[in-house]
Amino acid sequence: MRKNMWWKLALILAVIIVFTVAIVPTESNPERIPLGLDLKGGTHLVMRVNTVDALRAEVDQAMETLKVQAAREQQPVPEVRRVTDSSFVLTPPAGVNTTVYEGIGANWLPMFETSSTPGGLTYTLATAAMTQIEEQTVLQAIETIRNRVDALGVTEPIITRGGGRDRIVIQLPGVDDPVRVKEIIRTTAQLQFRLVEGGSSMTQEGVTLPAGVTAADVDILPGKQLDTFGRTTGVQYYAVRKNIPMTGRDLKSARVQKGEMGGSTIGFSMTAEGTSKFGELTGGNIGRQLAIVLDNRIQSAPVINSRIDGEGVIEGNFTPQEAADLALVLRSGSLPASLTTLEERTVGPSLGMDSIRAGVTASIIGFMLMVVAVLLYYRGAGINAIIALLLNLLILLGMMSYFQATLTLPGIAGIILTLGMAIDSNVLVFERIREELRSGKGVRASIEAGFSLALGTVIDTHLTTMIAALFLFQFGTGPVKGFAVTLLIGLAASMFTAFFVSRVIFELVYNRNNRPVARMSI
Repeated sequence: MRKNMWWKLALILAVIIVFTVAIVPTESNPERIPLGLDLKGGTHLVMRVNTVDALRAEVDQAMETLKVQAAREQQPVPEVRRVTDSSFVLTPPAGVNTTVYEGIGANWLPMFETSSTPGGLTYTLATAAMTQIEEQTVLQAIETIRNRVDALGVTEPIITRGGGRDRIVIQLPGVDDPVRVKEIIRTTAQLQFRLVEGGSSMTQEGVTLPAGVTAADVDILPGKQLDTFGRTTGVQYYAVRKNIPMTGRDLKSARVQKGEMGGSTIGFSMTAEGTSKFGELTGGNIGRQLAIVLDNRIQSAPVINSRIDGEGVIEGNFTPQEAADLALVLRSGSLPASLTTLEERTVGPSLGMDSIRAGVTASIIGFMLMVVAVLLYYRGAGINAIIALLLNLLILLGMMSYFQATLTLPGIAGIILTLGMAIDSNVLVFERIREELRSGKGVRASIEAGFSLALGTVIDTHLTTMIAALFLFQFGTGPVKGFAVTLLIGLAASMFTAFFVSRVIFELVYNRNNRPVARMSI
């Protein structure tokens, strides 16, 4: 045996050991390859992030900033109103020039472009700023959803972008309560603390405003009307300031606790910065109502009796489950925009087991038929191809285990297709060897020529298939992406087994000594 044969055999043995270890189940990790929804059961969602919500919020915040800065600079406060999702109009008080407001906009609203209109100014979000806001909104939504799903304890969730700039694909294997999970994911959970102006009323029209406060300064929001026992008896409307001094971003934690009447409430604590802001807010408004607003609905509007530093309670007649879910979404952060469900699929675990059984059965039958065909047609060389094929399958499964690639039903189809392509590589090599033998060359020369001449063809076929698989991986979602992953790994493995392992086997059989070989079983 030639000296360079030892390192080749050692490499093949190392590959077998490394990838065998990867797929052997252990007590701590019985499922070495994660199963997809179609095999394990669970929920598949495709959601659209309504980025227009984030644009509106940016415009509303810009309007409030402009008014606040005008007052700080001792300038007349202008009238502002949003005209589109990405722009607002400023109308200065009578006799006031717009130049001063142009300066404020340039200093404090860098993302807005200013243009003059009859009687005022128009502020419009720049195209680059809109693109940046939309991108950040989607990324923040993905992170928030991931935090919520992780808090629920869902194993191996897949949360990623797909199918469009504003699309999010969510796969939750093994979820036993998909309705609750979907509600938690979709809940925007935009928490705000806003001061109440005037009294409350059973109708929107009946809300009265104190002197000096106009309708443009407030939002009329609904809340719950409770009886003395804390039960909801109707709807009550409040006028709250448009200015939002604090939001859920200032929260450090939220937890479920018992209320005075035995019901469930949510206790919260603030960050260091939030504590300072909350102390100033409550300390400077003793005797006034502070509305706790969640998703534009008032949960409670307690009167501020003293300065509050760092901690508070949200009361709202919650059930224990509602309180637990609300505390979870508050801890994980609010979504920057609402979500719309575009696609929803739920697969039961029994259907998943049927898919596994059918896929494995089809794979075994296909594999056995392929083995029989190869052995009958190529005889001794067919055994070489089968050994390489088994090693190809081992490498494919081992790589999926190491990379924690999710195995789906289309992924099983990808494995079968990959095995077919691996045999196809051997077929190309074997046919080249046959041609060389027919031309009168010796066995060893025919083997050398067969591998050399077939290499270019095999690379071409594999490369074109890999390009298609890469596009499937880039633009596909869920099962399609799983198919692409298995196909890519399998194609790379087949190149190794067809041109390295098979060649080593031939060398072991026909190059063991320097004696000439009379015939070859092919």
